Amino acid sequence: MNQAHLHLLFNHLPILGTLFGLLILAGGYVLKNNTVKRTALGIFVLSALCVIPAYLTGEGAEEITESLPGVTENFIEAHENMANIFLGMAGALGLLSLVAFFADLKRKKIAPILYAITLIVALGTMFFAQQTGSSGGKIRHTEIRSDVASSGVERPGSNNGAEAGDEEDN
Repeated sequence: MNQAHLHLLFNHLPILGTLFGLLILAGGYVLKNNTVKRTALGIFVLSALCVIPAYLTGEGAEEITESLPGVTENFIEAHENMANIFLGMAGALGLLSLVAFFADLKRKKIAPILYAITLIVALGTMFFAQQTGSSGGKIRHTEIRSDVASSGVERPGSNNGAEAGDEEDN
C-alpha cells in the first residue's frame, strides 16, 4: 500500500465522522438526551484524530498523482488549501468536544452553552469537510470539475488532459 492508497483510506473518515457527529448531536437535541449528545462529542474527537493521518499522507499522495494525466497543480493546490483549513477546524472541534464532554460530566452550568457552540463549530467544520472532499475529488474525477460542460464534453482549453479533436458532436 502506498501513500495514495493510505490517503484515500483515511480521508473519508474525518468527513463522514463530522457528518455523522453533526447528525447525532442534532438528534441529541431533538431527543433531549445527553448520552446521545456525548456520543456525538466522541465521534468529533475520533474524527479530529482521523484527520491527522489523512493530512500526513497527503504529501505522498501528491507525489504519486501529480505526474498522472489530467492532474494539474491548480487542483492539488486548491485541495491543500482546503485541507489546511479543515485540519484546523477539525482539531478545534475535537478540542471543543473534549471540553464540552468534561463540562457535561462535571455538570458545569456552561455545558449547555458548550454544546451549542459545538453544534455551530460542527456546522462550519462540515462546510470545510465538504469543500476539502470536493476539491480532492476534482484532482482525479474530471466529471465533477466545473470546466466540463453539462453535456459531458470538456470545454476547449480546459486543460483536463483532453487532446484536440476529442470532442463529441452534439
